[in-house]
Amino acid sequence: MKIAVIPARGGSKRIPRKNIKDFCGKPMIAWSIEAAKASGLFGHIIVSTDDTEIAAVSKQWGAEVPFMRPAELSDDHTDTTKVIAHAAKWALDQGWPVTAVCCIYATAPFVQVDDLKRGLAALESGDWAYAFAATDFAAPIFRAFKLNDDGGIEMFFPEHFLTRSQDLPTALHDAGQFYWGVPAAWIEGKRIFNHHSAPVIIPRWRVQDIDTEDDWIRAELIFNQLEGLKS
Repeated sequence: MKIAVIPARGGSKRIPRKNIKDFCGKPMIAWSIEAAKASGLFGHIIVSTDDTEIAAVSKQWGAEVPFMRPAELSDDHTDTTKVIAHAAKWALDQGWPVTAVCCIYATAPFVQVDDLKRGLAALESGDWAYAFAATDFAAPIFRAFKLNDDGGIEMFFPEHFLTRSQDLPTALHDAGQFYWGVPAAWIEGKRIFNHHSAPVIIPRWRVQDIDTEDDWIRAELIFNQLEGLKS
């Protein structure tokens, strides 16, 4: 059995109530729930939350909320891995024959059914602990620089000042959408960004973090544009 776990804490500060705020006509979390349901991959779709309103909205859109997340896993500094580990342990304690757990972020309106399926296929393609959505950086990180205290700049990798962009390796980053993992990896707290993880490459134009109001506006613009292309 495969299960999906959608972590959705109630205490978002930069965008208040962002997990259930209206995003293009639906509560934000509804997009993740619907993608999980449409994939047909999961025996259970669980929302892990400490918030009764988020729990109610999640149930309205077809997810299960079989437990309320404990307070010690609901502060600003709680690692997502611990939240998924808690849900995985709970599922195993119920006697569910869980073979894979997929964490899907509540703020992932761009997550696609085919990508979830590719993620599971990647996880099962070898001896992987995790398989997760990743994309490439828009600019070569090896030619990046930072602002110094005196107002000037300094390259992070000055040895690459003269290196052509096409000669630099492709750098990837977390797409912030989904993370497949075997139960033991979650429960043991294995680090996701490591050699035991397989990336599932997502095109850059379908990736957007949603942490600030500006992020939200950009995400809605991209989402509406993509929806317009379908019609």
